[in-house]
Amino acid sequence: MKTTILIISKNAYLLLLLLIFKSGFSQDIEPRRWTSMPLGTQVIGVGFNHVFGEIDFDPILQAENAQVSINSMAIQYVRPFRIGTKQARIDVLIPFSSANWEGLLKGEETSITRTGFADPRLRLSVNFIGPEAMTIKEMQEFMKENPVYTTVGASLAVSFPFGQYYGDKLLNLGSNTFVFRPQLGMTHKWGPWSYELSTSVFIYTNNNNFYIGKTKEQKPLFAVQTHLTRLFKHQIWTTLSFGYGLGGNSIVNRQRKHDERGNFLGGLSAGMPIFKTQAIKIAYGTTLTLKDVGANTNGFALSWSMMF
Repeated sequence: MKTTILIISKNAYLLLLLLIFKSGFSQDIEPRRWTSMPLGTQVIGVGFNHVFGEIDFDPILQAENAQVSINSMAIQYVRPFRIGTKQARIDVLIPFSSANWEGLLKGEETSITRTGFADPRLRLSVNFIGPEAMTIKEMQEFMKENPVYTTVGASLAVSFPFGQYYGDKLLNLGSNTFVFRPQLGMTHKWGPWSYELSTSVFIYTNNNNFYIGKTKEQKPLFAVQTHLTRLFKHQIWTTLSFGYGLGGNSIVNRQRKHDERGNFLGGLSAGMPIFKTQAIKIAYGTTLTLKDVGANTNGFALSWSMMF
């Protein structure tokens, strides 16, 4: 059952860091994206995170000296399946957040709180190089016979504009736009170590109800992330993660805002099994903006997952 526990840790960790960086920001950082899961299994995870720090908003929002504090919970469901002989999986993420912003809005001190659902996400992933779709027993044998191997995969994620959104408000939990995210990545595993590199692009549809009837367009945001993981005895593991995103300029009513994003993200996490089919994780994450728009935040997260 050791292999089963390892698989749980890898897939639920996806939820863990996603909670840190997804709450309030379009860019996220997700290690172990391309790890195989055994056929006939499912994973459900629940996580909580707290993010706090400074926000540099779009100039069009007229917000200055802004501080943010976000408490979020999310539920994620992951299920693997077979496409031909290839490993594939589908996952669903449903986040719920309570966010508080404080600062100057149009020169006046303001405090705003929003509580509700953020935009849910659906994603399809396929590994086209590496281990084929296998059962738990077959995967155990493969890992024993192949201590060194490489996995390459691709995915398409879609965030749906179902989160809480008010067209007459500047700050919202939802984005009122579809976000399409194609992604390509690889993982190289050797013994207790694994290295991962992923690239992606965020493609946004127009928000036709941006603050009292305006139309907001957003250019694509390009992102890259890398992760180094070490597995220890008793299936305890740690991961060091870094990411960078560039782009995402906005256009409001055909006027360019020259607000290109440039975000650095970093994270450190650890996990361990608590039962044969359950595991817990803790993580710390930080974001740093290198442009005029972005976030300088810190975040802590705790999650639980179960395979069944």
